[in-house]
Amino acid sequence: MIVGINGKIIKKEPTVLHIDVNGLVYEVSVSVNCSAKITENNISLFTTYIIREDSQALYGFLDINEKKLFDTVIKINGVGPKVALAICSTFTPSSFSQIVSSNDISMLKRVPGIGPKGASRILVELSGFVIDGNSDEGSSGKNTIEASMALESLGFKKDVIGKVLSSCTATNTSDLVKEALKRLQK
Repeated sequence: MIVGINGKIIKKEPTVLHIDVNGLVYEVSVSVNCSAKITENNISLFTTYIIREDSQALYGFLDINEKKLFDTVIKINGVGPKVALAICSTFTPSSFSQIVSSNDISMLKRVPGIGPKGASRILVELSGFVIDGNSDEGSSGKNTIEASMALESLGFKKDVIGKVLSSCTATNTSDLVKEALKRLQK
């Protein structure tokens, strides 16, 4: 598994980089947002390596949250790497997180390759999507995700869980689950 790449850019296009790593050149697909942030020839990227029956592709990210966004959306049925990269090119991870939390189908339909059905499916699947911020927010985001998974395993729906957890005040996972269960039983 290739999880990162360090090297020198020898060719740069809006969504593709050719990176020389000690004489071996890799083609790495990147989002337009990522490509715009690249200012130097020496680069270090987080990567996702996808092997299919007919292809192998490497996708690169400067921002770990953009990688998390990409890895999350490609798991959704009907969303492939090209659409996931289009989402990363259209939205920043934090703006995408806000679109998901506000359930904004019209904004999501702006992404090339996503229609009304696809947009609604993505919003339903990602109702608990959280972006890691600084270390404090990251741990609370992790606790929220863990609490969401625990409540899902108890049979509650993702969209209901997301709404309830967003209104909870607890900070650790077990207290979040307890508080959410109290609110869900009302």
